[in-house]
Parts: sequence; structure tokens; C-alpha cells
Amino acid sequence: MHAARKMLSLFSRLRPWAWRHRRKLIPAGILLLLYVFCLPDPLFKDPLSTVLEDRKGQLLGARIAADGQWRFPEREDAPEKFAVSLITFEDKRFYYHPGVDPLAMFRAVGQNLRGRSVISGGSTLSMQVIRLSRKGKSRTLWEKLIEIVLATRLELRYSKQEILGLYASHAPFGGNVVGIDAASWKYFGRDAASLSWAESALLAVLPNAPGLIHPGKNRDQLLGKRNRLLTRLRDTGVIDAQECELALLESLPSEPIPLPSLAPHLLERVHKEFAQRKGAVSRIRSTVDGSLQQRAREVMARHAQSLAEGGVHNAAALIVEVETGDVLAYLGNAECSEREYGCDVDIIQAPRSSGSILKPFLYASMLHSGELLPDMLVPDIPSYYPGFTPANFDHTYAGALPAHRALARSLNVPAVRMLQQHGVNRFRDELIRLGMTTLFRSSDEYGLTLVLGGAESSLQDLAAMYGGMARTLRYFSEYDGAYNPAAFRPLNLMLEQSRGPLTDMRKRFSLSKDSPLGAASVWFTFDAMERVTRPDVESYWERFSSSGRIAWKTGTSFGFRDAWAIGVTPRYVIAVWVGNADGEGRPSLIGGTAAAPLLFDLYQLTGPDRSWFLQPYDDMEQFAVCRQSGHPTGPYCPDSDTLFLPRSSSKPPVCPYHQLVHLDAGGKYQVNSSCASPSDMIHEAFFVLPPAQEAYFRSHHPDYRVMPPMREGCTDFGAQGRNMDILYPKPETDIYLPVNLDGSMSHTVFEAAHRSSGATIYWHLDEQYIGKTVEIHKMSLQPTAGQHTLTLVDDRGETLLRSFRILPGEGRK
Repeated sequence: MHAARKMLSLFSRLRPWAWRHRRKLIPAGILLLLYVFCLPDPLFKDPLSTVLEDRKGQLLGARIAADGQWRFPEREDAPEKFAVSLITFEDKRFYYHPGVDPLAMFRAVGQNLRGRSVISGGSTLSMQVIRLSRKGKSRTLWEKLIEIVLATRLELRYSKQEILGLYASHAPFGGNVVGIDAASWKYFGRDAASLSWAESALLAVLPNAPGLIHPGKNRDQLLGKRNRLLTRLRDTGVIDAQECELALLESLPSEPIPLPSLAPHLLERVHKEFAQRKGAVSRIRSTVDGSLQQRAREVMARHAQSLAEGGVHNAAALIVEVETGDVLAYLGNAECSEREYGCDVDIIQAPRSSGSILKPFLYASMLHSGELLPDMLVPDIPSYYPGFTPANFDHTYAGALPAHRALARSLNVPAVRMLQQHGVNRFRDELIRLGMTTLFRSSDEYGLTLVLGGAESSLQDLAAMYGGMARTLRYFSEYDGAYNPAAFRPLNLMLEQSRGPLTDMRKRFSLSKDSPLGAASVWFTFDAMERVTRPDVESYWERFSSSGRIAWKTGTSFGFRDAWAIGVTPRYVIAVWVGNADGEGRPSLIGGTAAAPLLFDLYQLTGPDRSWFLQPYDDMEQFAVCRQSGHPTGPYCPDSDTLFLPRSSSKPPVCPYHQLVHLDAGGKYQVNSSCASPSDMIHEAFFVLPPAQEAYFRSHHPDYRVMPPMREGCTDFGAQGRNMDILYPKPETDIYLPVNLDGSMSHTVFEAAHRSSGATIYWHLDEQYIGKTVEIHKMSLQPTAGQHTLTLVDDRGETLLRSFRILPGEGRK
């Protein structure tokens, strides 16, 4: 186009003269315009292979082109050794002719006349590039003239190095191999720049007769052509005698070898998301670290073999750099020989049941909003909700325990109760803000199961969300107590789209004092996740030890279908999923035993160290906390600690468990004004849990001091004197019971708790006495359909009533 503009400028200056000679100039001008525009642009329109490279340009894999050819994207030039070999073999005056070499043409004519057949075409490399672009054209004299014209035009548009690049990119190298890049990988297993002189010479002579590369077909002829070229390179001084001798000893490749396939699922992903876009490039530089990817694949293969023995055939993992959000290792699935196992599925993008892996986000959100403190007691007792009965993994209960310990032990019941307090709709919106893209249903549909796996999440979303938490905390001090809105963002796969370290983006984003999660809430969340003493059956944490520090969490979905493990350090996020792609459950699919071992082996690849996040004191404030309850200190808390805790505009209520209890002079009974004079009372602060929590709490805390019973004659039962609670059914519960074959209702178990371990509870159903319980207060009943009232009376006369309704049907609502 530049040459055309120069021509048009010349015509405007010579217009008067041209008008006088127009009869001669018009045909000449038409011919000149035809010459200027005769060369197609682009010259080649062949479909290309999608080529995936790591962050340093090393090949991770390639996808065959749409026409079935291994044709890599065009090069800008040719590798040095190949270029020298090619010019020596094909066109020794390449750098000196304008696209046509008259000497070569005359020599070819003479050879053809003497041999009475076409022995040589006399084509230059430029003419061969034109012939390669004009596929399927017969080799006639007329076609040769066209090639000559187009070759001269080619020389005007492209530099000599670019012409060599075009030839190297489109020359045939036997079979379905096109171009030097594909040929070097298919025949020698490495990139073209790393080829030896013998290998470069072989590829230089091969396009002249590409069929010779096939095993068993004239291999000696091919070897002879290569060796003659090597000898010529020696004679011209390109290589010395020793290099030539060693090169001559190299054997020919036996047959094409498979291309590297280090990230097959990522290759398919970028092919669909990037390479197939109109105008997109086919050579894609990813953020993946090739060396780490290779080592991670080896680790994955070892674990996949042992997992397969237990009927678990799929696994996926990501290693992400916290600083940039770049994916350093992408393992979309484990390798397996049977296609029925779904190993082609990219699990990293697939929505799967999240299990317990979302609990840290709820914990952090409640810390951030001021609803929770790390040491604050949360209930852990049997709980019943309409249509949903959560249970801890090991089916045991602590009664009450600090929130950070509930998270560290991944207890389900405390998490559900916390979500009920926080709000399902609120938590769903927060997850979306943090980057979860798979919440397509309403909050009502998820309900309280949202925190236990009732929603699906993908490994890539989870890795990005945990990475956002790490960036929020890591850069808090560098931003002088502010937040970057880009902290929570999707993972980055393409190197050209990498945003770089978050500190480099400070100029591009306005910092804010607001964040989905505050730095302090993240710090306390990671602190809970880092604790390694976790006695629950799910985790087996004590098996894993490391010299480095890592905050990590596992998850197991309902039915043992998905096992998760995610670890966070200041430098990396490592996310692992293990399971079966078809959703088949296995008893061995537990986060702590199936996914965690793979997580820790991948963690070792990152070079663990002891560095950790700085504690964000600027996002904390000091206040007194009750040592036993973890709540802000109340008026009757005997012991308190002044701690640095997350700064928030609101705070949890003061300690509700420490109460001032009025005792008789001997301290054995509770009294009140109805039965004792204030002057005869002893006033003492007691740590008092609700009856249901106390019943389980005492079994884990032998030092728990039970509040003395009320003295006889004291009949005022206030909240302080309540000693009994009904665990099930909850008020106004609808209970669906299946109907037996004989038409009767099935049984259901009712449960109560009492402060006194030796107390007797008398059970009544609809004012009819049905039995009594001592110590363990459970009663199996078979009510008829309809409305009922359950009445409990203990041996001191305290009474509780609970209404419920029995409906015939399937399951419990």
C-alpha cells in the first residue's frame, strides 16, 4: 500500500504530460496497478494449529489445524541454522536477487534440455513461497511466469528475513506436518531454535522431497541428501571439519513423535475462548510455569494411581500466584486410559457441590460485620430446621465452642447456626461480590444448606476468591490501610492479560477504605485455618506437617461425591478437587484424606517457607473480652482479656452467659425473695449455658460448674431458673412420617435436655402420660396424624410445652 501511494503521487505531478500520452500510458498504468495489487494479502489463508506456550515461550501443547495439518502460526524469520542450511541448499544467491535468479534459471534450462526432462525448476526461495501459497496449481510454463512476477512483488512487500519466515512456516515436511516449528517438534521433540546442524540440514532438504521422511521409503536417499548438504556447509566454512564429522554420525528420526501435552485441558479452553475468535492469534502465551506444570503433573499422576484403586478416577488442581492472580499450574483432570471415566472433562471450570469449603467466607463475613469474634462461643447441639437436619461429620456435639475452633474443626452445626444469624440472602450476595459465578438460584432455594454444599462452585472461582482474601491482607499495609478494588478478581490465564503485582495497579485503580472483607477479618480467618490440631474424623490433620506455614481448608460434599482442599500462603493459592466426573460417590472421597495429601504434595513444589502475613493492626481495635465466652465483657464476667480484634461499626452483645445467681448461706441452693431474705443470700457469678448446650458441654468440660438447683419452697422460675429444654421438635413443627403397610404411622424420636444429670423427666402427649426418662432424655413416639401437644415435667415440677403437627408423607420437612 505504501508503494501504491508513492505511485499515485508521481502520477499527479506528471498529469499534463500523461494526458498528452494517455493512449500509451493507460494500458501501462493498468498493468502497473495490476502488479501493485497482484499479491494477495494475506498471502496464506490456511487454518492454523492452536499453539499453547508457557510464560517463557516453551511449548505446552498444540491442537491440530482444522484441515488436519500440524501447521503452527507463522514465524517472523527462520531459525539461524535452518536458514543457512536452506539457502545453501536451495538458493545460494538469495540475499542478492530481486526474487528471480537469472543464473539459476539459465542453469535449470540447460539441465532440462540435456536431460530431456524437468530436472530443475530454477526457482528461488521467493518463487517457492509463491508456489506454496498457490496450492494445487499445475507446474506449467505459464504458472512459472506467474510465480516470477509474484516473486518480484513479494520482495517489495517483505524483507528477506520475512520471506525466509514464510517459507519456514509453510513448507511441507512430510505427512501432515507443515512448517519448521511443527516439524522440529514432530521429528526431534524440541523447538526449532534448538536443532543441531544435522537436524537443520535434514529439514532444509526435506521440503524438496517430503515423502522421503516416511520410514522404509528411500531413507538412504534422504540421508545422502542431508550428508551432501553438511559437506557443502563444511566446504563453504559454515561449520568446521569436526562439527561436520559429528553431524554426519547423527541418525535420521525414525517416525513422528507426539507433541508435548503438558496442559491439554488448558489448551482446549484457550482454543475455544481465545483462538477461535475472529482475528485472534493462534500462538498463545499462557501464565503457566512449564517446569512447575510438569512437576505438578507428575505429582497428580502418582495420586491418581492410588485414588483409582478406590474407584476415584478424576482430580483437578490449580497453583495460583497471589501477587498477580496468574495461574502457574493448570491440571484440569487426571490422566486415565478409559474414556468412560470422563478424564477429558475440565473439572476446573465445572460447577461441583462445594461441601464445607465456603465456611471461611461466612466466618470472615461475620467478623467483618461485627456479628462475631474469634473466641466467641457458638452453639453446637442437635438442630432441626424445616426440611433440613444438619449434623457434624462425626455425629458428636460440643454443646458450645469458640467460633475459630468450630471453623478449624469444620463443624457443620455451628456453621448453619451462624448462617441463620447472618442471613442466607446476605451471604449469597457476599459470595457473588467475592467472585462466585455459579449461584444461579435464589436464596430461598439454597436455604441454610448454602454453607454445607447446597450450592455448586468451581475450582477456578474458589481459587480466585481465596486469592482475593490473600491479596486483601497482603497489601493492606502497603496501601496504608486502604484496599484495592482489584483484589478480588478472576484468575488470569494469558500472559498478555496479566495485570502484574497489585502494587503496580495502584495508579490504575482508586484505593478505597471499603472492601468485601476487611484485612483483620481475613487475618483471623487464616489464623483459624492455619491451626493444625483438628480432632474431627474428616480431617486427619495431624498426618500433615510442613516446615512452611499454610492456611488451609477441606470440604466434603453430601454423598461423598466431591473432596476439596485449598491452601493459602502469602505467595500462592493451591486448590484441589478429587472425585468422579460423573458424580458417583465413594466412601473414600473425604477432603482430608483424598484431597489434602495432593494439596500438600503440590505445596511442597512451591518451596514452602515460614514467612507469613503481617497482622493488620490498623484494621483492629482493642477491647475487653470475656475469657470464657469470647463476648465483650459483661458486668458479671470474672476474667477478661484485652485483645486486638477486627474493627467494626457494630459489636456482638456483651457476655450473655455470666449471670449473678442468688444462693442460700450454704451455697447449695438457689433462692430468691419468695423464700429467703436478701441478707441471707450469697451473690455469685455463674457461667451458665442454655440447658441444651450445657448437656453436651459438660461431657467435654469436667470442670464446668453446674448451677445449684432451686431450694424447695422457691417457686419463681425465671429465665435464670430454667433447667430444661426440648431439642426436638421445635415449636410448631410439621413432621412428615411415612405410613406403614398396616396403616399405622412410623415412629419418631423426641429429645430433651436437662441441667441435672440425674434428673427425671415425665413425658405426656396430649395430657396422657407416656413414660419417663433419666439422664438420656429421648422418647420414641408414634403419634397419629394431626395436631399434638408434648408436655414435659421434671422431678422438681418445672414444666415445658411444645406444639407440633404430624402429617403422613415421605421424609421430614
